[in-house]
Amino acid sequence: MIFIKKKKKVISFLVSGNGSNFKAVAEKIKNGYINGKTGIVISTSQDAPALKKSEELGIPSVIIDHKHFASKKDYEAEMIKILKDFKTDLIITAGYMRILSPDFIMHFQNRIINIHPSLLPSFPGKSAQQQALDYGVKITGCTSHFIDEGTDTGPVIMQAPVSVDYEDNINTLSAKILSEEHRILADSVKLFCEDRLIIKNRRVKIKK
Repeated sequence: MIFIKKKKKVISFLVSGNGSNFKAVAEKIKNGYINGKTGIVISTSQDAPALKKSEELGIPSVIIDHKHFASKKDYEAEMIKILKDFKTDLIITAGYMRILSPDFIMHFQNRIINIHPSLLPSFPGKSAQQQALDYGVKITGCTSHFIDEGTDTGPVIMQAPVSVDYEDNINTLSAKILSEEHRILADSVKLFCEDRLIIKNRRVKIKK
């Protein structure tokens, strides 16, 4: 019997800030936990700490600043070109602070994964941790999901609960959630690379 070795999926990253989620996934790729390979890191800013992390991990990176383009369409066209040049199979938005257009999403439909610091559909958008504190919930958490045209509305892949203690502030709660973000984002990417995620009627089935 002849076994054909499956081609590893290429995972690229869109970043804007610290890049801790990017680093968590990249390290899991490097140590073999995720059966994939890294592509390109695209940053919106030359000051993003994520760029230093990509350099330390030996992953190529490029800065694409939207302010240098005449339109959002031109800006995203450049990103699409670079992502395709690297034969990207999956995109991770790791702290990426710009909204992707429907056209960009269509180019990579069901191939863009985001991590959000709440149990969606609760507290979508910005400052989810502060929203949880302001509302007074006892449980919040994080959600990995595919990106669609809405804001944090795409099909949910995984979720992890985090308790909100009365003594918590934005820093302590964010740190607790971030630890779970690293875990479920890496696990979600692993499942994608193993072809174990099936989307049907916006629900995601995880194959055994």
